[in-house]
Amino acid sequence: MRDWSAERVAAAAGATVAAVGIEGSRGPARATIDSRDVRPGDLFVGLPGTRTDGGRFAARALQDGAWGVLVTPGYAVDLPSGGAVLAAEDALAAMQALARQWRRDLGAQVAGITGSTGKTSTKDLLAAMLRQDRRVVASEQNHNTEIGLPLAILAAPPGTQALVLEMAMRGSGQIAELAAIAEPDVGVIVNVGPVHLELLGTVQAVAGAKAELLAGLRPGATAVVPADEPLLDAHRRSDLRTVTFGAGGDVSDLGALEVPFDSAHMRSNALAALAAARALGAQPSGMLDVTLSALRGQRIRLGSLLVIDDCYNANPMSMRAALDDLAASASGRRVAVLGAMLELGADEVRFHEEIGAHAAAGGLDLLVAVGPLGAHIGEAFGGETHAARDAQEAAALVGELVRPGDTVLVKGSRGVGLEVVAEHLRAAVAGA
Repeated sequence: MRDWSAERVAAAAGATVAAVGIEGSRGPARATIDSRDVRPGDLFVGLPGTRTDGGRFAARALQDGAWGVLVTPGYAVDLPSGGAVLAAEDALAAMQALARQWRRDLGAQVAGITGSTGKTSTKDLLAAMLRQDRRVVASEQNHNTEIGLPLAILAAPPGTQALVLEMAMRGSGQIAELAAIAEPDVGVIVNVGPVHLELLGTVQAVAGAKAELLAGLRPGATAVVPADEPLLDAHRRSDLRTVTFGAGGDVSDLGALEVPFDSAHMRSNALAALAAARALGAQPSGMLDVTLSALRGQRIRLGSLLVIDDCYNANPMSMRAALDDLAASASGRRVAVLGAMLELGADEVRFHEEIGAHAAAGGLDLLVAVGPLGAHIGEAFGGETHAARDAQEAAALVGELVRPGDTVLVKGSRGVGLEVVAEHLRAAVAGA
């Protein structure tokens, strides 16, 4: 947007220009909603929040060198000169409209990725594949919501050739909203599983919510879906090109591509990414240079101890996959620190008990069960189990229990905060 005038930015956002200062004569470099994050040339968008309205910080943003601000009309008065002041009744909708127009003007190919688990890793993999021969911008951190996704698009500089956008949801209608902003050329559904059941009720409803991505694709676009997921069959469209991945699918092996991991669930994610890359005209090959996002299964070597830090989130599907990977890859004792899987609704106890039984079947040697729901995992596991009330207690406990040569899986929903376990082990080894 750097070459856009304030008037053009306002028109794209459906806003009005309340003032244009010297800095507002050219367009912004990116958008931000955090006044503490403002850099010269930014567009600060003042969004209403649960505690305060971001519009209150518009003056600070301009004083810190923002190109301009986008706020509701009540905050568009008495602001310091020097930047553009844009006003819209709904600042979020205006930012989303601006992102949609910037996506169109970029002319970049766009891939949208969703799924019950593995969507961030698949995003990382696809971005790495496309970077072999083109300029790529991918969603960062948690930029996968109705706020984060437009920020990811607006961060793409001119000359971007591909946008790889993660799409998260907790309820119906949210993926549809994201697809309407991103207008993907390729839509990827990594998988469908029991997540957010307290809101959606059934796995069939989860499939319907994920399939909003397919419904949002333009005719002639490409849908990438698992070969073995019948829950998506009812949502397929005859006017889309559908590519399946996995055993028996259109993309069932990695061909000339090599990936730096062996786990079954990560290889499945890689197949989904490869199907999307090929749909976008890329032919990735050789050893893939990829850095996975933090807390998504990173393997941390601490002397002879190996920690698998997979505590960004958890659901029954991803928990089983992580335990299977632990069972297959560990050369020493298999140790797991497992916390709650949240938002599973009325059957949450049963889901946790099933994970305990799965851990037992996979030969887990030692379990640290964290919190009340984690206790149900321990009860069903039946082997050596140590209970911890919370993440801090688990961190202290596991430091006493592990031995040289152990492989330690750390996994639970984000709200459990199990990242402190890996941090504690790292600090303990460093101080030894």
